[in-house]
Amino acid sequence: MKSTKTEILINANPFERRVALLEQGRLVEFYVERTKDRGITGNIYKGKIVRVLPGMQSAFVEVGIQRTSFLHVSDIQEPFEDVEEEGEEEHKTPHPNVRIQDIIKEGQEILVQAAKEPIGTKGARVTSYISLPGRYLVFMPTYDKIAISRRIASEKERRRLREIVSSVRKEGYGFIIRTVCEGMEKEEIQADMVFLERLWDSIQKKKEQVKTPGLVYEELDLTLRIIRDSFTSDIDRLVINDREEYERAVKFIAEFMPHLSGRVELYDGKEDIFDAFGVEIELTDALEKKVWLRSGGHIVIDQMEALTAIDVNTGKYVGKKSSDETILKTNLEAVKEVVYQLRLRNIGGIIVIDFIDMAKAADREKVYNALKETLKADKARTNILKISELGIVEMTRKRVRESLAQSLCEPCPYCEGNGLVKARDTIIMDIYRELSRELPTRKKKAVLYVSPAIAEQLLAEPEIVADLEKRFGKKVIVRPVDRFHQERYEIL
Repeated sequence: MKSTKTEILINANPFERRVALLEQGRLVEFYVERTKDRGITGNIYKGKIVRVLPGMQSAFVEVGIQRTSFLHVSDIQEPFEDVEEEGEEEHKTPHPNVRIQDIIKEGQEILVQAAKEPIGTKGARVTSYISLPGRYLVFMPTYDKIAISRRIASEKERRRLREIVSSVRKEGYGFIIRTVCEGMEKEEIQADMVFLERLWDSIQKKKEQVKTPGLVYEELDLTLRIIRDSFTSDIDRLVINDREEYERAVKFIAEFMPHLSGRVELYDGKEDIFDAFGVEIELTDALEKKVWLRSGGHIVIDQMEALTAIDVNTGKYVGKKSSDETILKTNLEAVKEVVYQLRLRNIGGIIVIDFIDMAKAADREKVYNALKETLKADKARTNILKISELGIVEMTRKRVRESLAQSLCEPCPYCEGNGLVKARDTIIMDIYRELSRELPTRKKKAVLYVSPAIAEQLLAEPEIVADLEKRFGKKVIVRPVDRFHQERYEIL
């Protein structure tokens, strides 16, 4: 069921939501959120300063989650001057004379918002500048300024939107005008503003009732967040596999973006939605280290804690003319695939790309310019250095959430953390989907053989098997097999 459209697919069950963004029928972005461990970005907490670090101009804040959070001086002083992306990127330059030890003290209570998820061993990054995203605006109740997305290019439209927001906003409240606001009428913008101001009032009331440390406001779940942030007129359709999730989405869209209501569909195919659109196969490929290029060359992606290394090889490709031309063609083909993989795998931080050595400076320039041009389509902020004589490019890509590998995998217990295997939660969801396909064909029961680790987790989370038994009216018997690898399972 491949398509030439731009589509969002939502694959939901009681324990997990998965979202796939497809362009020209190819998976380009993937998001996953499990009910038991939802992310915290956007959540607002009533926190307590537990330690101030003058040497790092930072502080640790206890907000009631597993690890203490990190607050930098730039997240307390003057936030952004300009806005990039969807109106939520910030350029912060703290005043050189402002010191964190003069602004906050240990033991002090503070209202903060999670700006970045905890990644690896790092705690969440928080900011004292609260931002509440709406459909057309981002509300900044603690910062009295109007900013506008750089992606709105027309100066006339920028002036019009600024005038609208200025004329209706309350004194002391700041707003960021998002890209999707372009072309919107005053009534729609004002309705969004009223909704956000009411939300802020409710947060203020709850803040007085919550004990420190504690959660004051929880961000929208993945489905509604994707609809709010990504479901625009550029998206041809939104397809949802679950009726309850579909009804929630329809209600949300009718309230905030009624002009897109006709683009929402409930998937009613017998095949799993991700199988029908070929997403499962692409997800499996996205966890592989080696990616083949059409010419026969390949790239190898090595994700480490400090950086990601990408190696380009000619592989089977030998070309038809000179070696220089073969190398240039492989490197140019690799550029497109590298940028695609960075986006799909959500790779952030420091990235080193080792292109095949090019003898000619002109060829190196062509590859560098191609990389720079291709990266323009990437929403994440990137910074790229000139290609070296050895064909090496150093770049950074803004890291906001965990990479695909971090979301779906965990350190391998068989090699003491030197490699990765699928996480137990991922395997259990694979089993859930497989049983959903298999149980309708069974007469009375299915026997599921799994590794001891998976059997233990299924026992600890009995609602997963219970949900399947209730839905299909058939018994599922779980039997552990000592010799089974963690990823192996059989249904008999």
